[in-house]
Amino acid sequence: MSSISKIEKNSSYLKIIWNDGEESKFNFMWLRDNCPTAHDKDSRHRMFNILSVSTKINPKKYSVNKDGKLEIEWSEGNHISLYDSKWLRDNCYTIKNKKEYVSPYELWDNSLQNNLDSVKINCKEIMDSDEGLIKWLKLLHHKGIAIIENAPVEDKSGFKILNRISHTRETFFKTPFEVINIPKPNNSAYSAHALRNHMDLPWFENPPGYQFLHCLINSATGGDSSAVDAFAVADYLKKNEKDVFDILVSVPLKFRDKDYTQEAVRSVYGTAISLTKDGDYNDIRYSIATLDALDCHPDIMEKVYKAHHRFGNLLHDKKFQINFRLKPGDIFCFNNRRLLHGRTEFDPASGKRHLQGYYIDRDEIIGRLNYLKN
Repeated sequence: MSSISKIEKNSSYLKIIWNDGEESKFNFMWLRDNCPTAHDKDSRHRMFNILSVSTKINPKKYSVNKDGKLEIEWSEGNHISLYDSKWLRDNCYTIKNKKEYVSPYELWDNSLQNNLDSVKINCKEIMDSDEGLIKWLKLLHHKGIAIIENAPVEDKSGFKILNRISHTRETFFKTPFEVINIPKPNNSAYSAHALRNHMDLPWFENPPGYQFLHCLINSATGGDSSAVDAFAVADYLKKNEKDVFDILVSVPLKFRDKDYTQEAVRSVYGTAISLTKDGDYNDIRYSIATLDALDCHPDIMEKVYKAHHRFGNLLHDKKFQINFRLKPGDIFCFNNRRLLHGRTEFDPASGKRHLQGYYIDRDEIIGRLNYLKN
C-alpha cells in the first residue's frame, strides 16, 4: 500500500512524494474542502462551507502522524484535518490527470450482424442472478445494445424485468407506450410506415438515456428492425471527414415535438454530436422526422446542411447498420442517445405487430452497474 515519504509546501499546494516515487500536488483549498469532518456521517453530504474561509488559507503546520495520516493545522478557523493516505492516493487528481483516458464504449459496425448472439441474453439469467444482471448492464453500457430473449409476453410484463435495474422514466406517452398501428397516429411509430434510424424524443432537453422495446406479437409481413452505432459513425467522421465532424459538434440543430395531441410546445437546440470532458462521445441527438426548420446563420447554412446530409446518409449506410427481426418475447434494449433505431414498413392486413416501450435514464443503468461491480 502507498504511504507518504515526504511533504513539501509550495505557494498554493502541498507536494506529497509517495514511497513508490509518485508525486501528488494537493491544492490548499481542495484539501480544506475535502477534510473528512466536512461531511455529515450519515448523509455523507458536504456540510462545510468553503465560503467561510478566505482564498489565502494554508497549512500552518503539517506532518505525517503515527498512524500514517496527513495532519494539517490550518491558518484559519482553528481547525485540524486528518487525511487517510489511501484516500489521498485514490483521489489524487495529479495522478488521475496523467493517465491516458480509456473509453468504456465498444464501437461496432455491420460486422455485428454476423455475431448478434454476442449481445443476446436469456431473460431467466437476468431474473435469477446478479451475474446475469451485470452481464446485461455491461452490454448496455459498453456496446449500447442488448436483446433479451424468452421474456414473458403478457401485458406490461416488462416492468418486472426492468425493475431489476431501477425505476422507469415516465413521459407523456405513458409507460409502457404501445407501438401499434392506430388510426390518425400522433407519432409515426404508431403507424405501419417505415421508420428511418432515429433517436426518441430529441426535442427534450434531456432525452431518455435507454429505451426498451418489448415484442409481444410480430406476425405481420415486414416490420424488421434496424440499428446503427452512431458513436461509430461519429468516430468515422472524426478520423476521415473532420470538417463535417466539426460542424456536427459545434452547430446546434433545432428539434421540435410535432405531436398534435399535446398542449405544450417542446423545442430544443442541440448539436448532433456532443462530447465529454475527455473528448469521448457523450450523446447523439438526431432524428430527421422531428428536425425543425433550421435557423443557423446564413453564412454557414450550406455547410450545416451538407454535414447533416452526410451524417444522415452514413447513419443508414450498410457498412454501419444491422438488421434483425424481433420475435415475441424479445426485448430490444439500447442506449437511446447513442444507438439509432428504425424499422421497415409492415402490412397491418397481413398480421399484428405489437411492441411495448419503456425508458430508463442513463444514470440508473451506470449507477446500478457500478453498485453491483463494487
